[in-house]
Amino acid sequence: MASAAPALAFPPRAERTDLPAPPEGRGDGFDLPASLSERGIGLRPARADDIGWLRALYRQLRAGEFAPMGWPPQALAAFLDQQFAMQHLHYVRYYERADFLVVEREGAPIGRIYLQRAAPEHLLVDISLDARTHGSGIGGGLVRWAQHEAHARGRGMRLHVEHGNHGARRLYERLGFVLTENLPTHAAMRWESDLR
Repeated sequence: MASAAPALAFPPRAERTDLPAPPEGRGDGFDLPASLSERGIGLRPARADDIGWLRALYRQLRAGEFAPMGWPPQALAAFLDQQFAMQHLHYVRYYERADFLVVEREGAPIGRIYLQRAAPEHLLVDISLDARTHGSGIGGGLVRWAQHEAHARGRGMRLHVEHGNHGARRLYERLGFVLTENLPTHAAMRWESDLR
């Protein structure tokens, strides 16, 4: 099942290179619990040279959603690149205080987690992992780490999850997040630290 995920590769065409680099992170507080670090999972700030890989991750995770449209592969790749660029620009502009982190396993990138650690509540801006890691507990471990980061500062956390992303929503509910608002495309969810 995991082997069916498309490889994170680029189509043979020119890549967009004019996207801004992710904001520089603070570079602190990335110590993961043993349940992740003992599996070779680590975090590091995203860099400008990660843009190509992040684009490929976005393609991998969203291609199936648009495959029923029947577009030729190059048209689908161009569309997904455009969507990635808009998302990236939105994140960079509106979450400039967030930590844009690359998730690595044994030094190789496998995902991203963008976390804004600010008062009064932390915001899990985005978490995306290579489809081949789904069901491995890495995503849940990273969210628990983010909750621990918020709890240590006496803060809660909020996030948004797409309505169709049932697996992620179930995970968030298991981790104590509750629905606060149904928006047109996303559900707003909140977790409250017991220190508050």
